[in-house]
Amino acid sequence: MYITTNELFTHLYPEQVDAISEGDDLHLQTAIAGAISQVKGYLHKYDIKRIFSQTGDNRDPFLLIIIKDIAVWHFINLANTNIDLHLREKRFNDAIAWLKAVQKGDIIPDFPLPTLPDGSDLNTTGFRIGSNPKRSNHIQ
Repeated sequence: MYITTNELFTHLYPEQVDAISEGDDLHLQTAIAGAISQVKGYLHKYDIKRIFSQTGDNRDPFLLIIIKDIAVWHFINLANTNIDLHLREKRFNDAIAWLKAVQKGDIIPDFPLPTLPDGSDLNTTGFRIGSNPKRSNHIQ
């Protein structure tokens, strides 16, 4: 997985995780998987397979924060034990706003773009030019 459950301890205290999950890591893993899926939806024009195959220090640090903020928001909705929901909601909204800006093209992160099998760049601008083959209606 791109982010482990222990990595969320930068955003939540272990005792908060234990209180909400009641010892069942499945809730936290589901929140992480949901956050990753949500983020992938916004970053569809980038090479998602390459981005999310990175491990350790090779991962983009700001993308990690974004995913953690979203995962924490999904996770803490199970209960609000000792959690500042207003701060978490603000961070969640900030994360979504950043993703929307990336999707719109207002922010261009340093993420790899997808390539064709031959290694050439894939058109990710959303704008394509083309035409049908020329017709020949007259016999010469």
